[in-house]
Order: sequence, then structure tokens, then C-alpha cells
Amino acid sequence: MDTTLSRPFWLNGEEIAGLVGSLFNLSIIGLLACSQVWVLAMSDEVRVASAAVQKMNVSVGRQIMEELSPELKEEKFNKSVRDKYPKAAVYDVERGVKHIKVTKYFSGRPVRINIVEADLKLGDLVIKPELASEKLNSRRTIKNIAGKSSSIVALNGTYFKPQTGVPIGTLMVDGKLMTGPMYDRVALGIFEDGFDIARVSLDAKVKSNGNIVKVDNINQQRTLSTHVLLYTPEWGTSAPKSPKYGYQVSVSDGRILSTGYSPLNIPADGYVLVGPKSKLSILEAGEKIKLNVKTSPEWKSVKHIISGGPYLVKNGEVYVDVAAQKLHSITGRNPRSAIGYTADNRLILVAVDGREGASVGLTLTELANFMKSIGCTNAINLDGGGSTVMYVKGKIVNNPKVTGGIPLSNAVVLSAK
Repeated sequence: MDTTLSRPFWLNGEEIAGLVGSLFNLSIIGLLACSQVWVLAMSDEVRVASAAVQKMNVSVGRQIMEELSPELKEEKFNKSVRDKYPKAAVYDVERGVKHIKVTKYFSGRPVRINIVEADLKLGDLVIKPELASEKLNSRRTIKNIAGKSSSIVALNGTYFKPQTGVPIGTLMVDGKLMTGPMYDRVALGIFEDGFDIARVSLDAKVKSNGNIVKVDNINQQRTLSTHVLLYTPEWGTSAPKSPKYGYQVSVSDGRILSTGYSPLNIPADGYVLVGPKSKLSILEAGEKIKLNVKTSPEWKSVKHIISGGPYLVKNGEVYVDVAAQKLHSITGRNPRSAIGYTADNRLILVAVDGREGASVGLTLTELANFMKSIGCTNAINLDGGGSTVMYVKGKIVNNPKVTGGIPLSNAVVLSAK
């Protein structure tokens, strides 16, 4: 009785890798057979070369299998994380997600660092900014924000105005620009297949009856009385007070609804423009109006954007541009939060404890060097200080000064698709 078929006819990863190598090697042997005289004369050299080729192709075969097999990709991911953090405590979170806890010493003083490293494709995960609520002027704890989207990991996000919770700087969620840039600070663009980092500026305008008005920002605090600002329903029910000599224009469903000097109600299907009368009085009630909003860089396929600042790592090099982004107030040794990514598009989230004896915090340059040391090719600083808080599977894993972390405007959340 033939028993050779008693084993199911499939191979494991090593066997398939060997088979791929062997088939490739057979093609080499076929070519060598066409030159028998040369083979006989150089038999020893050929045998050595053949063995080397076979070994090489088994390796190539395994690389192919690692790309095709989720199990082998996961094994490779797990090993690379263990190798990267040999003295750290490494915890499994989900497939393709690791939580790492490590204490480093800077100038002889301890710093506790929590890291989340994730291969989003391996874990079938998404990363995005999440607001505290549907309105911008809200604050919630990170547990509440993470709970909205059943997130497995969350890290505090961009800067925000403490009195109101309104984010400061570029924030886009699901393709909708919630707030515009502040001082063209650096932001992370999140795409379907990866990330990009750049300083972001706004290019927005409205056009009505041949008149064009530049829009200087969206849902942001006013920095100059001469600016024209646009407020959407996410801002609230009504626009803020007009600046001196100011004017307002209400737009509903692509048509100017009303104009005036006092704060106007924001239509659910539109927006309100607020700025100098000298710029806005050319827009008249009843006219059709078209809004055009672009960012520079024009990330056409971007899904989400979250800003921070300054840069930490740019194109593989430490790059901290505090002065250019008007962030002098956040220098010094502090609790820190950061986000970055590696050359192979792994996501890196970092929370650094500070302002205590057991963890003194990091300067921006120290944080930048650390982000580079763990493989980030690009990375940016997020809001830090009292805002720094990291959440992993229902628990706060760092040690913020306020138990559970202060209420936040927004967070970066990692969730299953």
C-alpha cells in the first residue's frame, strides 16, 4: 500500500522557499549542461558555484514567502521589534502592534518612554485623528476619545486652545478639513498606503459674481484683524464676533444667505465668512458663491492630516526648526509626545514622561535623536507637557501628572478596519 499520500499535499514556508530556490537552480543547471566541456574542465568551481546559487535562491525563496505569507511577515515583524529594543519590556497588543516600555538615561538622569510600533497592513489597522466630539470646542479624556472609535491605541494629538478645546493647526478627518494651518506648521499626512510629512499652508478662496476673496484660515483663532476667516458647523451654532470694522457673510448650499456686522448663525449646509468689511462687502445676498480649498503641498489622496511641530526627523536626519514654526515656548526638558514612521512605513508613537524624579523628560533635540535611533525617517513633535498621555487597550500606560490625563481636544487613534 502506497503511504506517500497520507500527508496532505501542502508545504510549509521553509519547504516552499526551498522549492522556489531549487526550481531556479535547475534552470542554472540546464544552462551549464549546454557547455559540457567547460563544466568538465571546471567541475570543482562549478560545484562550489552551484551550492552558492542554491543557498542564495533558498534565501530569495524565503523573502518571496515572507511577502506572501502573513504568518512569516508577522514572525519577521516580531523579531525585528525584539532586536530593536533588546533591553526593553515588549508587549503584544494586537497582530502587527507592539507596546514597548523602556527607561533611558540622558546626562545621567532617567527618562521613561512608552513606544507603540505598528505595521498597519499586517494588523489590518487604520490610524487617524479623532476629535473629542462633533464640535471643535470640546474636551474629553483620552479614554473617552478612544472609546468613540473602539481604538486599541491612542496618543494625544495636536495643540489646542485650553479654554475652548479648539485645535490649533491643520486637522483633517476623513478628507474634511476641520481646522486650517497655524504658522504653516509641520503636519503628518495619512494616506491609504503610507504617510508623508511637510509644513502645510492654506490656499483657499471664494468666488462670487466675478469677485474673488482670499480665505486666510478655517475654524481658527484670529491673529490679524485684516484676515478673512471661515467658520463651519463644526465650530458651533454661530460665528465669533467680527473684528474692528468687521463684517460677516452667511452662505447656505452655495448661495449667499445674509450679511451683517453681528455674529451670524452658521448654516448646517454652509459656512460664515468673517473679516474686514472692505473685503467682504463686495459679496451680496442672493448671489451664488463657490468655495475652493487647497493645501500646499496638495496632498490629493490624503485621508487625514494632523499637525504638530516642530520637525524632529526630516528625510532621515535630525531636524528641529523651533524658530521657524514659532514654538520657542515649548523648549526645555518636558513630557513629550511624537509621531513618525520608518522607511518601510511602520508607524511609531512615543510618549515621554517628565517633570518628576523618576523621569525628567526630554528636550526637543533629545527626542529627535531618540526618534531617529528607533528608525524614524520622518517624525514630528505633538502637543506635550500636561497633555502627554498614551492609551493601550483600555489602560493609560504612561504616568501623566493628572491621573488618566487631562481632557484633550483630539487624539491620534489606532483602530481595526
